Amino acid sequence: MPGALPDGDPVPHDGSLPDDAAAGVGKSGFGVYVHVPFCASRCGYCDFNTYTAAELGGGVRRETYPDAVLAELAMAAKVVRPARVDTVFVGGGTPTLLDPGDLGRILDGIDAAWGLAAGAEITTEANPESVTPASLRALRTAGYTRLSLGMQSVAPNVLAVLDRRHTAGRATQAVAQAREAGFEHVSLDLIYGTPGESPDDFAASLDAVIAAGVDHVSAYALIVEDGTRLAARMRRGELPYPEDDVAADRYLAAEAALSAAGFGWYEVSNWARAADARCRHNMLYWTGGDWWGIGPGAHSHVGGVRWWNVKHPATYAKRLADGMSPGHGREVLTPEQQHMEEVMLRVRLAEGIGADRVEARGARQALEAGLLDRDAFAAGWVRLTLRGRLLADAVIRDLLP
Repeated sequence: MPGALPDGDPVPHDGSLPDDAAAGVGKSGFGVYVHVPFCASRCGYCDFNTYTAAELGGGVRRETYPDAVLAELAMAAKVVRPARVDTVFVGGGTPTLLDPGDLGRILDGIDAAWGLAAGAEITTEANPESVTPASLRALRTAGYTRLSLGMQSVAPNVLAVLDRRHTAGRATQAVAQAREAGFEHVSLDLIYGTPGESPDDFAASLDAVIAAGVDHVSAYALIVEDGTRLAARMRRGELPYPEDDVAADRYLAAEAALSAAGFGWYEVSNWARAADARCRHNMLYWTGGDWWGIGPGAHSHVGGVRWWNVKHPATYAKRLADGMSPGHGREVLTPEQQHMEEVMLRVRLAEGIGADRVEARGARQALEAGLLDRDAFAAGWVRLTLRGRLLADAVIRDLLP
């Protein structure tokens, strides 16, 4: 199995959880993540658990994959009983390689298993070339409320380095089609710091995002992951490695352009036009909610218990066909681990974290270095300044015991 997962503790064959974990499910919100592991081609920077048809070989097909998802849902519904599902996020891979009817069937299965809350946020990711006006209308009719499109850049040279298949203008065209289909919330993703990307290239991408009329933007610095084609090209000297100073300049450019256009940051890498445009599913992750992750390699968290599924789609489908949980391993988080994750995630949020939850000496040092907001600190809160956002990882290390 490629990309072995950590073993952790064994998962019971029926997927059952400790009684105290299952009893409190959903008290801080409950979400469902559905992983769709198919891609038409593999991008050079991607190390996600995704597969092209050639990589999968036999054993798993897009047409039968929804049945495996529904089988895990049926098992999950016997394990936990949340009061409602607040958010659904279908990610990948490229979920929109599945037929819209199948994506609708998965959503119906979630509703039947647990019940969707009134006004639930229901997101699907998509690559720009994988949607059409007709498929977007079908997704909206099926109940999807939010679309997250992978744009990455409008510069053809940058798209080529990243091995992206869509043309420079396709992402913004897909946004317009999503709006016409009735999607109120549409997000675009950017990657910055790609070798060969100029300041003008990134400025053009920001201009295009703003002009597209989306209400949410995610922007991430390029990370070179071991085992990817991009990493191999850099090792061979074909491309230079990303530079931290360049990434910082790009982030400052993103903050300036997006804030001027009416976006506000709510997490270090995410901006929204208004509070209701924030990704509620991701906020559930960042604020300690519960979620069940469905699909090969998907991770879940309920009541301080984290587990992860087997990674290969064929193994995943076979486990479910045999009536067994697809869980590969799990861990029960200690109070210390839960506190560490709370700090790591909440410090990245615009709201910040209570000063009593972090290491006091580290907080004072970060404050004196201009990395924390003084007014917020005086009121008992740890909140990053713009400079602090550039150094968020270092700040978080100082704030941990």
